[in-house]
Amino acid sequence: MDLKEIKSLIKLLKETDLSEIEVEESGRKIRIRQEKYLPPDPAPAYQINAPLPTPAPALPQSVAEESVPNLTVISSPIVGTFYRTHAPGADPYVKTGDVVKKGQTLCIVEAMKLMNEIESDLDGTVVAICVEDKSPVEFGQPLFKIEPL
Repeated sequence: MDLKEIKSLIKLLKETDLSEIEVEESGRKIRIRQEKYLPPDPAPAYQINAPLPTPAPALPQSVAEESVPNLTVISSPIVGTFYRTHAPGADPYVKTGDVVKKGQTLCIVEAMKLMNEIESDLDGTVVAICVEDKSPVEFGQPLFKIEPL
């Protein structure tokens, strides 16, 4: 197969809906493949009677939390599922008002069947738990607010 024939195969690929061509000739095989980019469908300018998205309900913010100016936020280091306990029915690692030490386990974030213990970065008092038990969490999402000691 010469260069002219290869160029004609490439041209054929571009002009059709094919994404791949494979030719075998005299014991030689050539495969030409192209990835087709399909732009996303444009969103309609408006929708009649479309329901408006409702924001997720926020956890109530306590008065104690509002009065503390220098809270430290412990955020999720990974995407996963937030667990306040190590086992169903067990006591939670921490509750609001608990005093915690640096390195103490605050919760577990499960990611891909791995249980990742999230530890406190400092000594302090848990002022708020920002996530409901067994809820999905995103990378960087606040999990706890702690007032440093």
